[in-house]
Amino acid sequence: MPDVDGFDEFYRGSRQRLLGFVCVLTGNLAEAQDAVQEAYIRAWQRWSTVRDYDDPEAWVRVVASRIAVSRWRSLRSRARAYLRHGAEESIPGPGTDTVEVVAALRRLPEEQRIALALYYLVGMPVAEVARETSAPVGTVKARLSRGRTALAGLLAVVDLEEATDA
Repeated sequence: MPDVDGFDEFYRGSRQRLLGFVCVLTGNLAEAQDAVQEAYIRAWQRWSTVRDYDDPEAWVRVVASRIAVSRWRSLRSRARAYLRHGAEESIPGPGTDTVEVVAALRRLPEEQRIALALYYLVGMPVAEVARETSAPVGTVKARLSRGRTALAGLLAVVDLEEATDA
């Protein structure tokens, strides 16, 4: 069991200094926050060892610096690849039908929306949807039925099955 109190005390006592250091290193607060967070996660995972170091903060500082530099190098490599190979082909945006379906789904109650998405988009059988949502099979069937009916009304479609087959 990790020393929760010891880690919490260490974190509270060192987080501002470490964030300030990495922010100066990266020049970007969001990048610094991400790197510092990842470094503290790694420290927590190894806390039984790190806490016994002469200077645990130095260990976290080195890890955070390496994470920040690694991300910077990755961005630099991607930028070089972009310059070498040009821009990726643009991906077309969603069609009008897709936008209408998504807008209609947003108007449904969450339970119906989840059941429809798991059943139709993920392809789960009704029994699996029931397990995933912690609902009885009959409830899932009712949600699917009500959701299809509501979607048909919202989309002015006579039969949702026909619309998806078209």
